[in-house]
Amino acid sequence: MHRRTLSTALAVALTFGSVALTTGVASTAMADDQRDLGIVSFGDIVVDGVHQRVFVSDPVSDRVVATDYRGNFVAEVSNLRGVKGLELSADSKTLYAAVPDVLSDKADAIVAIDAATVTVSAQYPTGDVNPQSVALAGGRLWFGYGVAGTGNIGSVDLTDPEHKVTLDADAAKPWSAAPLLDAAPGSNSLVAGMPGLAWSELGVYDVSSGTATATARKTVAGSDLRDLSVTPDGGRVVVAAQDPYNHVTYKTSDLTSDGKYSNTQGSANAVAVAPDGTVAAGNDTYFGQGLNVYKPGGTTSVRDYDLVNGGSTGQLAAAGLGWAPDRSRLFAVTAAGDNKYDLRVLNNPTKAVTSVSVTAPAKSDRAKKLTVKGKLASKVAFPAGTKLTITRKDLDSPSGRKIGTATVAANGTFSFTNSPPAGGKVTYALSYAGDANHLASSGSDTVDVSRAATSVRLSNNKKTYDYAKSVKFTAHLGKTYKNRKVEIWADPYGSDRPNKLVKAGTVNGNGDFSATYKLTRDTRLTARFTGDARYAPKTVASTVYTKVKVSTSISRQYKNKSVYGQTYAYFHQATVPLFTTSMTAYPNREQRLQIEYFYEGSWYDGGSQYFGLDSSGVSRVELGGTHDIGYRFRIRSSYFDGASGDNVNTTTHGAWKYFIFTS
Repeated sequence: MHRRTLSTALAVALTFGSVALTTGVASTAMADDQRDLGIVSFGDIVVDGVHQRVFVSDPVSDRVVATDYRGNFVAEVSNLRGVKGLELSADSKTLYAAVPDVLSDKADAIVAIDAATVTVSAQYPTGDVNPQSVALAGGRLWFGYGVAGTGNIGSVDLTDPEHKVTLDADAAKPWSAAPLLDAAPGSNSLVAGMPGLAWSELGVYDVSSGTATATARKTVAGSDLRDLSVTPDGGRVVVAAQDPYNHVTYKTSDLTSDGKYSNTQGSANAVAVAPDGTVAAGNDTYFGQGLNVYKPGGTTSVRDYDLVNGGSTGQLAAAGLGWAPDRSRLFAVTAAGDNKYDLRVLNNPTKAVTSVSVTAPAKSDRAKKLTVKGKLASKVAFPAGTKLTITRKDLDSPSGRKIGTATVAANGTFSFTNSPPAGGKVTYALSYAGDANHLASSGSDTVDVSRAATSVRLSNNKKTYDYAKSVKFTAHLGKTYKNRKVEIWADPYGSDRPNKLVKAGTVNGNGDFSATYKLTRDTRLTARFTGDARYAPKTVASTVYTKVKVSTSISRQYKNKSVYGQTYAYFHQATVPLFTTSMTAYPNREQRLQIEYFYEGSWYDGGSQYFGLDSSGVSRVELGGTHDIGYRFRIRSSYFDGASGDNVNTTTHGAWKYFIFTS
């Protein structure tokens, strides 16, 4: 048993120091999607509106992958060696793929894939010509074939039961590589372009007779052609090339320049024209806008995308754009390092982004008129008389209440007045529903609206109670609007116990509400009124002090006797008394043991010392040294707030214990 010793030779007087108590705005457009395609290379992209699928070719992995409209994997066709160009039949039943088979000695082919089951349905051998791109025109499937230095155009007669393949469609003027091909849906005109060379060459063919008759052939400005797309009416072709940076448009009648799309930040590398003529023009920039969308006939973009910094894994892949036929989505393939390709699904790409800015006063009086202003903004002008819905959120209508509309002026600004009936934080939200040309959007601002003050009182402030005393605390609430509820919280001293709700409820007819709390530490009690629509929240506190539980016992005496009005423990002079103190336990707590002696009618200080308590709150101290016979002594244990190692209780003295030494 661990004991400590207090000597009667301790200094007679101690100086006691004072002890201090320590009290303790966004668009509502459908979110875009992004998925890892799981491919290691990219050849071409085709969108199937009937089955709502996206087909992507992966030449290095020899496969065509099909995803749904969110980019989730659906199926794949494998063993298509070096598969590149893709084309979908007008009825969406068949997907045609150019399979060059450049890594083996097998015959090259055009492969037909059932678009519904994503399985191979037919193969049309082309001979060892290396087909690269495919396009439907004039009832035939045309394909560009060849290698660097030599190239031409071939066709598959889809009306012939034998699906006869014909090569050298332009025998008079062959191409110097496999040309890129495209045609307007149902068209009898085929457009070709020479990719990847130091110059750009275009050609147009009349294929109505089943053979290709050149109607225009021209070397145009620029170099390194990467993609081309023919407008739905067949009258123009939009070209994406490294030089010039802009996407240039040419008339298919004579290949004369017919304008350009000038928003490109980097080298133009992709273009897709939707069935209604909307143009998606992409580039290979590593920063800024990588994709711009133009309405039919427009030269100013209505929608701009930053594909690199907008969450994608890399820049737009060459020829990596495809439209959903209904223009509800634009699909973009982006490429990054480590042969990783993502499919970006861009929803509502033809609708311009809008924003609603709202400015309200920082403060206002309740029920007094205030003015809210703002602006509706977009790249595309709004129809005259455009209206925004006004919703007010306050304490009476936390979910919001529609209170009217605001009409937008020609410059996009709006203004309205309102008298808020409720106080507190009042939010005015303005929402634009969107239209055929604009995305929906909303904005808001908050006003701090005044509320009247009420009164709250809480009983027992600064009172002291015994340890473990259950005390009734009563809160009184003054005048309010609707809320008559009060919460009573207790926050005991010490970092190991949190502030805790004791009780919550409605005050009685006198405005009173009571809760009983058992005290074991100094405690800060608070009464809270959380406020209502017309009266502000109010919190008041009462701090009460709680004693520790302390007792001291004496042992090893040879008898106890009632003398001098007290019970004295009698010790032989040679005996070492043992004093055992029990005190409410707390980490690192110490008790102060004080001894006094009686002399000529008065008690005098014989010294004191702090002793640590064990984890159960017990301290054992022996009184050593030479014991004087005939003197009366007394001893007590005390807890001193702050000096005993903590401040979670108020200063508490134990009862005096008396003893005397005899021979």
